[in-house]
Amino acid sequence: MMTMEQQIVIGKIVAPHGVRGEFRIMPLTDQPQRYAKMKIVHLDDGRDLTVVSVRQHKNVYLMMVKEITNMDEAEALRGRQLVISPKELPPLPKGQFYVRDILGFAVESPDGEAFGTVKDVISPGSTDVFVIASPTGEEILLAAIKENILTIDWAEHKVVAKLPEWI
Repeated sequence: MMTMEQQIVIGKIVAPHGVRGEFRIMPLTDQPQRYAKMKIVHLDDGRDLTVVSVRQHKNVYLMMVKEITNMDEAEALRGRQLVISPKELPPLPKGQFYVRDILGFAVESPDGEAFGTVKDVISPGSTDVFVIASPTGEEILLAAIKENILTIDWAEHKVVAKLPEWI
């Protein structure tokens, strides 16, 4: 069974659908088409369920599994999350990364001055933004553009960045 830290949430069961045990999944992934390829679905409570069918319905996906055969059983799944392990993540194109892989990286200037650590990466608009926890406890928001993010050193777990003068 995966530990909580190993689980990556890819969907949430929001309601039963019909009387035969089908349920609605709200996608929490940028690749919801992955549901159609799943033969086994992992739940956040450790259960594995055998997928019978998956189909898209408006803004949700409808899933039927072998182990759930009626509306009451499907209702009991409400609020459960669909999870995968990190090894089930698809590989990304060169230059892209999963946010979880960069959290905690040290952020420093080209001269080695410490700015803090990567606390989060948010996407408020067209450009991702690194949320950096500074040594003083303040948050620094840094647009993830090539002028700011000079290198990401995966071996050393650090980001070399240039802060804009106004920060």
